Amino acid sequence: MNFLERTKIWAKRLKREIVALWIAARDPRVPLAAKLVAGAVAAYALSPVDLIPDFIPVLGYLDDLILVPVGILAAVKLVPPALMAEFREQAALREGRPTSRTGLIAILAIWLLCLIFVVWVLSDLL
Repeated sequence: MNFLERTKIWAKRLKREIVALWIAARDPRVPLAAKLVAGAVAAYALSPVDLIPDFIPVLGYLDDLILVPVGILAAVKLVPPALMAEFREQAALREGRPTSRTGLIAILAIWLLCLIFVVWVLSDLL
């Protein structure tokens, strides 16, 4: 198996894990801490807006290559294994990818707070 095929398989698994975590965040059987982490990771990964935009060289892709996989690993460790297996099966059956308005709102709020901070700092300097 060549590098491109392995990368495609990895990306497909990653998408399935994100959808499984999205399902886990909404399931009443999942412990609260696991729900919070799973929900945050899924919301960020499914958000149409990145914290660091992809057009920023190198940094733009670091969140996709490092933050999301590390977040997924942490969230999966918190969800009971039997439940996670069930959520993976449900995720595999789903067509399409859910979107996260919560993630979009959170990312936009962070950007807005950064913008307000920059304006505040600049206004003090001038």
